[in-house]
Amino acid sequence: MKDVVINTIKKYNMIEANDRVIVGVSGGPDSMCLLHMLCLLKDELKIKNIYVAHINHGIRGAESDADEKYVENFCCMNNLDFFSKTIDMNKIAKEKGISSESAGREARYDFFDYLKRKLDAQKIATAHNANDQAETVLMRIMRGTGLQGVEGINPIRDGVYIRPLINVLREDIENYCERYKLNPRIDKTNLQNIYTRNKIRLELIPYIKDNFNKDIINTLCRFSNIVSKDNVYLEEVSKIKFEKYCTKKSQKVIIDKRAFLEQESISTRMLREAILYINKNLYNLEMKNIYDILELSLNTTGKVVNLPSNIKAENVYGDIHLYKENNYINKVNNTECELKIGFNKIEDLNINIKLYDIKDHDHNINSSKYVQYFDYDKISNEKIHLRNRKNGDKFTPLGMKGNKKLKDFFIDLKIPREERDKLKLVCFGREIAWIIGYRTSNNFKIDKNTKNVLEIIVERGEINGVDK
Repeated sequence: MKDVVINTIKKYNMIEANDRVIVGVSGGPDSMCLLHMLCLLKDELKIKNIYVAHINHGIRGAESDADEKYVENFCCMNNLDFFSKTIDMNKIAKEKGISSESAGREARYDFFDYLKRKLDAQKIATAHNANDQAETVLMRIMRGTGLQGVEGINPIRDGVYIRPLINVLREDIENYCERYKLNPRIDKTNLQNIYTRNKIRLELIPYIKDNFNKDIINTLCRFSNIVSKDNVYLEEVSKIKFEKYCTKKSQKVIIDKRAFLEQESISTRMLREAILYINKNLYNLEMKNIYDILELSLNTTGKVVNLPSNIKAENVYGDIHLYKENNYINKVNNTECELKIGFNKIEDLNINIKLYDIKDHDHNINSSKYVQYFDYDKISNEKIHLRNRKNGDKFTPLGMKGNKKLKDFFIDLKIPREERDKLKLVCFGREIAWIIGYRTSNNFKIDKNTKNVLEIIVERGEINGVDK
């Protein structure tokens, strides 16, 4: 087993000389085997420091506390730095609207990343093994994954997360723990059919072993390895296409309609890349979600598909807009404030709006996207204010005489639906004078009879998704 671990570490260049390594340790057989093995190999691998990270998930009461104490005692006996954090996994799951498993996983990796920065560590080792790999592949196949999914657990991720036991069978791990008398903790919930992975481990795989293939674990691991080699090429091609067809913004990706003329194996990968950019992970994403977006691309404008993690996909005149709704956007969507002559700082939007009363002016004043001029005398004594659109809003665009529904004006300009509620309106009393970044009203335009001019300047690097 030692040779298998060393070969895995060397094959994937998991650990380099003088690396500081954080080991995620629950106290169970897998993580205790990993920790013990790395301690034995520390000098041989020239590891500078080994740190131990433990998460107390707070769902098993005294048993969880005993797990933490067990790991802490092992670290004390072996002169290892120990770091722990207690969380309420079920509470986090409820707040985020995700499964308890996902909540626990997110909390663990957040803690690992925090320690990596704090300790200036280079690698984070987790105890995923060959059985975990096989279970993951089976689980993803049943969920309807693509090739990326059946790649399973990568031996090394982002050049940081390493899995030295990925080629080691769980049976060998248990024998190792017994040989070195580690007496690891046993999480009894792993023996209950309460999670999908547990059911695969306790029921499905034993059934396959007994009735179809005794070596199913190694078979699935080999299958995963073969798929990963083919997938490398497709990923390289899709990244090139992603840069060609996709426009990235702060919380959104716009996918050009031409992207969906590519081979499906490429377009599906572009979609995964876009979702990864928005959400930072692909947890709970299934192939069905990807196909829903492909179908959406054939639909009419304005149609929306809801995806996991509160992500939405919208057809906007053939292009697909992927974005994540969040509290910030809700906050931005409800702006209303009065504007005074002079300097106005709108902190919620991170913009400044300046209003100037110009007495001497040139009739041919040149406006721009974020600088506009109005006939001040036509404003009368109306209050000037900034707000979002409201139901029933009407507008008289520059160059027109009659009113037009604001909604119809947005449709004519092909402004995406999710952008419309974020656009800011400068109003004189009840009348819309300027859709910032787009059009002013015909009712306040400067003409040959204008005596007093109101200049309005909006200063910000970006407003409502439109670069200034």
